[in-house]
This record gives sequence, structure tokens and C-alpha cells, in this order.
Amino acid sequence: MNTTSSRWLLLMRLCLAGVCLALTACAGSSRPKPTDIQGVPVLQDIRSNWTTNVGKIDFPLVVSAREERIALANSQGEVIVLDANTGKDIWRVKLGQAISAGVGSDGQQLAVVTRNNELVAMQDGKVQWRKNMPAQSFTAPLVAGARVFVLTADRSVIAFDGATGRQLWTQQRPGEPLVLKQAGVLLAFKNTLVVGLSGRLVGLDPNTGVIRWESAIATPRGTNDIERLVDLVGPFDRVGDVVCVRAFQSAVGCVNAELGQGLWSRPSLGEMGVSGNATQLISPLSNGVVQAWSRSTGERLWDTERLKYRILSAPLVTPRGVLVADNGGWLYLLSLADGALLNRIKLDSDALATAPVLAAGRYVVVTREGRVTGLQIP
Repeated sequence: MNTTSSRWLLLMRLCLAGVCLALTACAGSSRPKPTDIQGVPVLQDIRSNWTTNVGKIDFPLVVSAREERIALANSQGEVIVLDANTGKDIWRVKLGQAISAGVGSDGQQLAVVTRNNELVAMQDGKVQWRKNMPAQSFTAPLVAGARVFVLTADRSVIAFDGATGRQLWTQQRPGEPLVLKQAGVLLAFKNTLVVGLSGRLVGLDPNTGVIRWESAIATPRGTNDIERLVDLVGPFDRVGDVVCVRAFQSAVGCVNAELGQGLWSRPSLGEMGVSGNATQLISPLSNGVVQAWSRSTGERLWDTERLKYRILSAPLVTPRGVLVADNGGWLYLLSLADGALLNRIKLDSDALATAPVLAAGRYVVVTREGRVTGLQIP
């Protein structure tokens, strides 16, 4: 599959000046059929502890895992907090509006953005405040330091007081006109707010919004807006001072967020985020090949074609292997040593809504149909 057809196949939706554009995949029929996987040897056990259902999910969900609780939401405007040990409800709240981005949480306060461009803050199953936003958002709000930070589709970062919803500051960095309808990068690093703006990681002062540093992961290139799109996409991966990210369909790279300096960037055609550990960084390509890089140098360690031509989720690196799912509802466990297939289990008939997350010693996976499963890898 060439670069252009791969880009069109997986692009799906963009935003232009805050208005979403639905694009028809022009190369869908040219994607080769994946090879059937027969007789997978169970080299590592995967056990299901519990399963529940929260309702269909059709937006860029982020599951917030804090201690023994997980927070998520469905497309009907319901925000749910579950016990990570049992899968049972702790509380639910119906907002009355469909959700476009969420869930962000610091363990106490939660925040989402609705499709009516309204930022909603909650705590203990009750709405605290609502605030109208100037543009759409597809990235879960960041709740940190008694504030709520939002990254909007016009590449603005807005800070709000967590208690009252009062707007504190706005920082905007104009970029390319197209924006992905996909979760971006927004995280707290010590006393710095780190955000993905176009193809750059940017460090902001969380009190004022002033830019402290910038580091390029990828540079826009090409002859049209689609080819020049280089937004950074979630999930990101942080170990110590190093934050690693993917630039949509162009590169993977790591930045020392303490110094604001890029460590390395490598070409990589994929649209899903990254996961890693102290030594490795893992991410799938658009064609289903899964790649591993050295976290410190960017050297290619291995790649595997075992899942080639499958449409894969973002991964999660665990001590026992790499969890990644395909759009047919299969969850795979790959070896950290060479990408060999260690096990696979059937979750659902649909793709994951977000990357797997770790909570209370369990790996939580959520499908687009709303099936939530807590797994253990002994």
C-alpha cells in the first residue's frame, strides 16, 4: 500500500476551522485481506476478571484510571465511574448532551467536553459547573493543580479555575488549517503544561500560558492540506523526564520535557499513539505492522508482520508483553523481545474505543459497543 492510499484510507475525519469534514476512503477496497491466524499457542495466560457495558462510544474516548477507579463516558452523554476491581458502578451522571471529548480526571474532579462545545466539570456524581467553549475539542480535558485545561480544534489551549470555571488564560498557536478528529496530546509535567500543537510538543507555564519551550516531532510537508497534516496524537508515553509521541502519518519521536529538547525523531507512517517502558517504545503502522524502537536512541529494535493489514488500536506495554487489538474485536499479546504472538482473546465484534489502560492491577479494555473488560496477565 503506498503512502497516499494509506493516508486516505485511515484519515476518516478532519476539522477545518472548527467544522468537521467527513472524508470517504478512496482506497478502502485496495487494502489486502489479513492472513488468517490459526492455532495460536498460549505462551502467556490472559484472564478476564469482570465485564460490564456502558453504552456505545463514537468519540475519541480517554479512560482516566486513578487508584482503584476508572472514569469513562458514552456517546449518549453519560459519564460513568467504575470500581476497577469489580467493574461495578460507583456513580453515573447524565449530562443531557452528547460528548465529544473526555474523560479527564485528577481522581476527584472529572471534566468532559460536549458536542455543543460546553466544558462540564463534575465531582461525586454531580455537575459543578459548565462553560461554553469557542471551538470544538476532541482531546480529553486535563484536570491538574486545581485547574482544568482544554485543547480545542483551533489549536487553542484554555485554562479554567477548577472550583469556579472562571477562565484564567488562553494561548493560541495557529497552524495548518486541518485538524484531526482524534485525541491529541495534553499532559502535566512537573510545573509545566505540555501540549501537542501541530507537529510540535510545546511546554507552557500553567499559570500564565506563556510558552517555555518547543520541540518539533515532525514538520508539515506536501502540496495540499491533507499531506501537510502532522498533528500529534494520543496516547503519549512518559517515563521520567522523557515524553514520546506520534505525529500523525509522519513520525515517532521523544523529547526531554525537563530541558525542552528533542532526543530523536524517526519517520513512521501510522495514526495511532505510542506506549513504552524504560527501554522500548511501541506503535503500530497503518498497514498493521507493529514496530519497536529504543527509547533512548530511536534505533529500530524489531518489527512484526504477524498482524499485517489489520486495523490496529493504540498499544499498551505491560511487563508481560504488548496489548493491541484489531477492529474485529480480537485482543493480542505480543512479545516485548521480538513481537511474537503470545496469545489472543475475543473481546467483542467491534474495535476498541481507546487504548487499554492499567488500573488496580488490571488491564481495562473498552470496545466501541461499550463492552468494558477487566483483565489480568499473571
